[in-house]
Amino acid sequence: MKLIVGLGNIGREYENTRHNAGFMVIDKLASKLNVSFDQSKFKASLAITNVNGEKVILMKPSTYMNLSGEAVLECVNFYKIAVDDILIIHDDMDLPVGSVRLRMQGSGAGQKGMKNIIDLLHTSQIKRIRMGIGRDQNIDVINYVLGKFRKDEIDIFNEACDWASNGAYEFISKPFMEVMNKYNRK
Repeated sequence: MKLIVGLGNIGREYENTRHNAGFMVIDKLASKLNVSFDQSKFKASLAITNVNGEKVILMKPSTYMNLSGEAVLECVNFYKIAVDDILIIHDDMDLPVGSVRLRMQGSGAGQKGMKNIIDLLHTSQIKRIRMGIGRDQNIDVINYVLGKFRKDEIDIFNEACDWASNGAYEFISKPFMEVMNKYNRK
């Protein structure tokens, strides 16, 4: 069983904002898998399917970003999901727009949703896909991450979302090191 979690904030006002990069990628993955987020459980919206005999749960926490770990922990405990079978997709201000970086482990690196997941699961050994959203020194962090992409960034970011969703799909059936080597991009 695999759990793939896209991080973001619920509500129309947050749609297509930089902080919802995880939601955008997981929506593309759901579309590829021809499933919809039709279940509400564990403080999250879920889409559940099977891929080549492997049960796959796609999750969008509804706890808001900073408490994402609550939803992940409830699902992990209910289904007894091994940490090795979890993939988190989130935004990263330290990467330029369009970058996609996969990591096997690490800190939250300032991403509070990821930090909350690490804290509640008591491990930093969590696979993740980091979506570059860039940074603007002239805009404070909160307004920047809750802002929408500029027109000149939209196509670049959408292409990165497609790329990342392909990597998330391959995570279902391939060794993560192989997926990481294929889908890391600047």
